[in-house]
Amino acid sequence: MGIFSRLTDIINSNINSILDKAEDPEKIIRMIIQEMEDTLVEVRSSAARAIADQKDVERKMKRLGEIVNDWQRKAELALTKGREDLAKASLVEKSEALETAKFLGEELEYLQEALRRNEDDIVKLEAKLREARAKKATIDARHKTATSHVRVKRTLHDNRITDAFERFDKVEGRLDRLEAEAESYDLGKGRSLADEIEDLERNEAIEKEFAALKSKMGKGPSKNVNPPATISKSVPATIDKGRK
Repeated sequence: MGIFSRLTDIINSNINSILDKAEDPEKIIRMIIQEMEDTLVEVRSSAARAIADQKDVERKMKRLGEIVNDWQRKAELALTKGREDLAKASLVEKSEALETAKFLGEELEYLQEALRRNEDDIVKLEAKLREARAKKATIDARHKTATSHVRVKRTLHDNRITDAFERFDKVEGRLDRLEAEAESYDLGKGRSLADEIEDLERNEAIEKEFAALKSKMGKGPSKNVNPPATISKSVPATIDKGRK
């Protein structure tokens, strides 16, 4: 037993109202769509039969029209030949053919009306089907988004994540201690003899380059600078006078 027992139920249904009352909207919307698709197939099949029956009736009516005209011709021919009995018999056959054509005409009108109703039902049913499919797409998208959101929330509130970050902090603390220990070995160490010789050589090279640059630009050594030897000789003399 489907959700909808009749075509009218589908056409007059309020999909939103049905989904609001459903415990499982996703399942219900799938069932609604399936019911609509099945009903649409049945309505199209009914319309196809109506079209075939209509064509058959139209073909019979055309044939009856030819028969009526033929009996009319025969009646006229018999009358011209003086055979009134044959003329009357021909008119009787013509009348029976017209009677049959009348019934077929009524059947044709019924089939045409049924076909129009089928066409209207198909249009309305397809509109409802589009509405249901659009609703399903919305529900699917919301379900997918909600599922992803819940998965992210569960991950963020998972104690295993917190434990992992705590382990990271501990590892970083160990690394800090190891780096500090490595740096501690360099504490209290002076510069090596090789480092000091290297600095002297570098300074000497810079002094030579600086003297060459001044000579090139026409500037000699400064006259205000006393030779280091003079300074070193005056210092002991001052000290000796102080002692006397």
